[in-house]
Amino acid sequence: MLSDLRSIIQQVSESADLEVALEVIVSRVKRSMSVSVCSIYLHDEERSRFLLMASKGLSRKAVRKVSLGFDEGLVGLVASREEPINIEVADQHPAFRYIPETGEEKYSSFLGVPIIHHKRVLGVLVVQQRVKRKFDESDEAFLITLSAQLAGEIAHAESVGDLKRLTSGGGADQEIEFHGLPGSPGIALGSVVVISPVADLYATSAVESRGEKTEMEEFNEAVLRARLHIKNLERSLSSHISDQERLLFTAYVQMLDDQNLGREVKQRIKEGASAQSAWSEVILAHCKHFEAMEDPYFRERAVDIRDLGRRVLSYMQEHESDEIEFPDQTILIGEDLSPDVLGIIPTEKLAGMVSAQGSVNSHLSILARAMGIPTVVGVEGLKPGRLRGKEVIVDGHNGYMYANATPEHRSYFEELRREDAELSTELEQLRDLPAITLDDHRIKLLVNTGLMADVRTSIERGAEGVGLFRSEVPFFMRQRFPTEEEQRQYYRELLEAFSPRPVVMRTLDIGGDKALPYFPIKEDNPFLGWRGIRITLDHPELFLGQVRAMMKASYQLDNLSILFPMVSGVPELEMAVDLVKRAHRELTEEDGFDEILMPKLGAMIEVPSAVFLAREFAKRVDYLSVGSNDLTQYILAVDRNNPRVVDLYDAMHPAVIAALHHVARAARAEGISAGVCGEVAGDPLGALLLVAMGYESLSMSASNLLRVKALIRSSNLSDLRMLLKQVLKVANVEEVHQSLADFVQDPELRKLTKLGKKRSH
Repeated sequence: MLSDLRSIIQQVSESADLEVALEVIVSRVKRSMSVSVCSIYLHDEERSRFLLMASKGLSRKAVRKVSLGFDEGLVGLVASREEPINIEVADQHPAFRYIPETGEEKYSSFLGVPIIHHKRVLGVLVVQQRVKRKFDESDEAFLITLSAQLAGEIAHAESVGDLKRLTSGGGADQEIEFHGLPGSPGIALGSVVVISPVADLYATSAVESRGEKTEMEEFNEAVLRARLHIKNLERSLSSHISDQERLLFTAYVQMLDDQNLGREVKQRIKEGASAQSAWSEVILAHCKHFEAMEDPYFRERAVDIRDLGRRVLSYMQEHESDEIEFPDQTILIGEDLSPDVLGIIPTEKLAGMVSAQGSVNSHLSILARAMGIPTVVGVEGLKPGRLRGKEVIVDGHNGYMYANATPEHRSYFEELRREDAELSTELEQLRDLPAITLDDHRIKLLVNTGLMADVRTSIERGAEGVGLFRSEVPFFMRQRFPTEEEQRQYYRELLEAFSPRPVVMRTLDIGGDKALPYFPIKEDNPFLGWRGIRITLDHPELFLGQVRAMMKASYQLDNLSILFPMVSGVPELEMAVDLVKRAHRELTEEDGFDEILMPKLGAMIEVPSAVFLAREFAKRVDYLSVGSNDLTQYILAVDRNNPRVVDLYDAMHPAVIAALHHVARAARAEGISAGVCGEVAGDPLGALLLVAMGYESLSMSASNLLRVKALIRSSNLSDLRMLLKQVLKVANVEEVHQSLADFVQDPELRKLTKLGKKRSH
């Protein structure tokens, strides 16, 4: 039965649509369990009934005709109790209801299991037997396993409108809602053009080598053409992006160097591989490495590498895309859109973009924000081919896309787009104004960054500095540890770009899921393993080299602060502080650096132990910085990248709020400053709570900065403290959100909080 189970699950996962999957299950289950009947009833929300959607054994005429109310019959009993019902003689049970159309009067035994997804009963899976039979536990387990698999298929069909089409017998034009991540803010309405990948990296294993010389020539030619393509793309976009955004293209070119991907490929070719298979193997290996990382910023580098891989492979295969016609107000949609797409469409025709893969940190999202193109990425269940030519709406603020929108919904978003344009103009006027409350309380608004490409956008949005700089970038750009001088040059460029604004540089945060290719780390539980400050303290040569490079880079600019990540205890913190002081002493003894200043030092509060030790930390450093994303994840024991539990991840959870409040009080008690970097700082409503707690700086994505500033400038600190007092008494996360929503009553201010942007259904 186990082999049957695996086979059925595989066949269901490969089914073209839900209708096929249902037929697969009822046919295969009937045969595998040797039962007389297998049927599937699905929840028809419009009619508040369970509709017989597929059956092998019951009358064909009953399928999609017969239905039961939520509290009717044995099917209704299974759904209401949300557990299996196993009956030897079904028609003797008080809940049994006989339906003549089904022809089920000849069947005696009954086993039904609920189909549940995210606490919702989506349907019931039933088997029946002609003879009296009490199904055993293995039968129940078999059906429960299948129902869990089917639940995901049904949930996907529901999200894309297929379920409504099946249960209603039509509904091809029903509105469909897709949910992803907000890659670039804004609202766009337009027609879909589907973009397909230029080459398949997974289809080159059978390509045989034609000899080292021939394969090497093919590879070098493809790399040369890719370089030219990237440079031409950079030139074509030069009038739409800044010099800093153009550095993204430089990063692509650098990946092709013999010191990076090129060297590995050539080695494989020398070992006998074809250029195509060698290139694909290297690209996919690097993608796998980055995809295993927890940090979304570094995980999205896999997308960049895959984009580059497809481009080079397409030149080896002489694969050029067909000519595409782009209507006005084009919405580009693809399985995995890359920055390449920006070079194939006239910018005046591009209204928005939607990608099934990607995140807010992908190069596509970064460029989209720089160019002001509303973009949604990471859309679960998106099947681009089905949307070709359709009119869609892209909500880049909240990460939603709508197809077949109703006239009312379309009108709603057209008005929202107009409001957005007006709001953007109004917010621009705040760029050079301070974030100060109506009763004169001042807050510093900073940005999180890891790329030079973010500099111009950050400064244009009025950023007062960098609250978190990810210093790992130069380490991931090479096939070896960067030298102290290479690090100094990289850090100097950023410090100069923001000078005299302050820049907080986090020391190397690698390990566990973020292992360097040349410094691999394998652990059973990388999230709780050897990472962050734990690694660098175990390798003081790395730590000292990095902080020396940082301090040298800041020489005569003096806008550097150093931040220690993943600190969990006082001994770690004391050791890190001592090492920085040692590096500073050594520098003052070097020619040219004798007057170098000691930077301010800070500790990140990212794990629960650090929350409870916050006051002890505050006695040993100059400032505290809360990494709210990781802190939320660790306090709630929720992986925010796991779709099954992501709904439980919420920085407004009362436990997280209590922790944030505790850290702010600890810093204040020791007379040092405290800041927050993470999503909660960039949420206008979350930012208000942080201000009330006493945090002096908030660090966020540049795209959120002006909204946060506008709401702070429209609030009184005294009112915010009253709001915080109210929220601290709440034990339910939904009540917290309601309290925050109720606090902002002015319709104009509600626009800043993005309240009401998602239509309720």
